[in-house]
Amino acid sequence: MSRAVLMKMSENNSDKEEQTSSKGKNISLPISRVRLIMKSSPDVSSINQDALFLTTKATELFVQHLALSSFNNGSGKDTNTLSYSDLADTAEESETFHFLTDILPKKILARDYLKSLEEMQEEDADF
Repeated sequence: MSRAVLMKMSENNSDKEEQTSSKGKNISLPISRVRLIMKSSPDVSSINQDALFLTTKATELFVQHLALSSFNNGSGKDTNTLSYSDLADTAEESETFHFLTDILPKKILARDYLKSLEEMQEEDADF
């Protein structure tokens, strides 16, 4: 095997070991990435391992809940798919996920946006 393949395999194994070694609990998100995100905050000086694990698990459960809610309410049930529009619809329609509307906005075509922008400018000009 090439050196690059071996290095990639060892990285994957170390991530898996780190994920499963944390108190014997199974988590899917890489703890090292969550730690990096947490440390990016200027308010965080040190991170307790228990807090890191709980934050990782809570994030995983939140993403799972969002995905399941979007899938159940979405249009992809027939094809067994989840699309961006399903996520955006769930964020807009569900009070639980409404805080995500800025992060998951509904996609609109540029021509539709320009048309609505012109209409808003016309309304402002009328006043």
